[in-house]
Amino acid sequence: MAISLSVVLMLAIVLVVLIRGGSIKPGPAIVAILFGFFLASTGMAPSIQRFLDSIAETINSISF
Repeated sequence: MAISLSVVLMLAIVLVVLIRGGSIKPGPAIVAILFGFFLASTGMAPSIQRFLDSIAETINSISF
């Protein structure tokens, strides 16, 4: 839960920066948001979540 919330927050910040910087227009941003929203309700959602969880675990296990 904490990981998914922080990822959502990070992606929201990136989206706002891209819109304000002119790299992406509000129209395509809305389309991307809706795509993600509807993708989350498909059968692919659990696979995507497992993939993102494995990436987060890999990053977390890196020690310097």
